[in-house]
Amino acid sequence: MADETNARSGLGVYGISVASELSGIGPQTLRLYEARGLLTPARTAGGTRRYSDDDLARLRRITELANIGINMAGIGQILGLEARNARLESDNNRLESDNNRLRSDNNQLKADYALLAAERAAQSASGTPRARRRKESS
Repeated sequence: MADETNARSGLGVYGISVASELSGIGPQTLRLYEARGLLTPARTAGGTRRYSDDDLARLRRITELANIGINMAGIGQILGLEARNARLESDNNRLESDNNRLRSDNNQLKADYALLAAERAAQSASGTPRARRRKESS
């Protein structure tokens, strides 16, 4: 159960032979992908490679790209651009959320200001004296 949770969370739990079997990619090819920078599996303290479900998903993407004739350098570029695009989408979503929150805050401030202005106008019309502002000393 812990290994399953670790695999889902991106922690490496599969050895190279299991990753090879699950992905259908030979161990030597997995090592080659690592050497070319296409994949970076986690390592144990003893240096043993550990592959996660995220690594297996990346291997599926590498296989898709290789099957349509893209070379390893091209695959590396595509994977890098896809990762950058995902980060930019995440940043954009966060910024949109921040913008919506700021718009909401701004609308609330405008409503508060309008209410305050209406209260002051009502006080002025009724002849109720307004509180004087104290001068702040420097």
